[in-house]
Amino acid sequence: MNVLEVRNLRFQYPRSKKPALNGVNLSVRRGEMVGIIGPSGSGKSTLVLTFNGVIPHSIRGDFSGEVLVRNPSTGEELRTLETPVSKLSTVVGLVLQNPESQLFNMTVEDEVAFALENLGLPREEIEERVSWALRVVGLEGKREEFPPNLSGGEKQRLGIASVLGMKTTIIVMDETTSQVDPGGKKEVENVILRLRKEGVTVIIVEHDYRFLFRNADRIVVLKDGRVFLEGTPREVARRVGELLGLGIKLPHSLILSHRLGLPPLLSPEEFQPRVTHQR
Repeated sequence: MNVLEVRNLRFQYPRSKKPALNGVNLSVRRGEMVGIIGPSGSGKSTLVLTFNGVIPHSIRGDFSGEVLVRNPSTGEELRTLETPVSKLSTVVGLVLQNPESQLFNMTVEDEVAFALENLGLPREEIEERVSWALRVVGLEGKREEFPPNLSGGEKQRLGIASVLGMKTTIIVMDETTSQVDPGGKKEVENVILRLRKEGVTVIIVEHDYRFLFRNADRIVVLKDGRVFLEGTPREVARRVGELLGLGIKLPHSLILSHRLGLPPLLSPEEFQPRVTHQR
């Protein structure tokens, strides 16, 4: 079942000389992990902002085409052009690059509960959702912590927990690990893998592609506001020359295997020779 469908989507910012999105067609299946990559200015962040209606409702411009979001829990179909952001955000959760732009409550617990209280949910359900979300991201021991005191990785995990508490069908992460140290990055990646096991649909915009090539179900490459290429990580990895031509910084294992004329090697472990034991 497709939970997201983008059809012939075009969007141009005011006073811009060319469209940021220029005829994008894309579908995402329920439970799928999709990576969106491409050079700077290819339209990645613009595209994901259309998924929950920030574009065109909050960020105005010349919008045409269709973005359709399906809620598998209710069977409801939501068209972002016609549906307010407040309703779309209950199905599509967005975690931004800078976690501090989303955190403003006095405690970790209050941060996750804030949106749920605005939905008017019963106190018991709010508590259940907060506990579950904090447990998934590994912050259950930080409930009373002041969010600015958290590490970069913890802040990003709290941003994810705030979205999780909404029980969204789709979680979109726009370069969520770009401003955290390697330890925090690993923490966030572990949460993403945990969400995948929970059956959550995850869409990731990222400049560090190693994680995506090793773990995503599908990778979508954007160029000049269009889908240039899409497929499984291994299928996309076979087009190393074209990706390098776009200026995309690829994992060293892919570049090396390409130069050696070998099939795509998606992780360092694949370089290890297989040992056969003979009796």
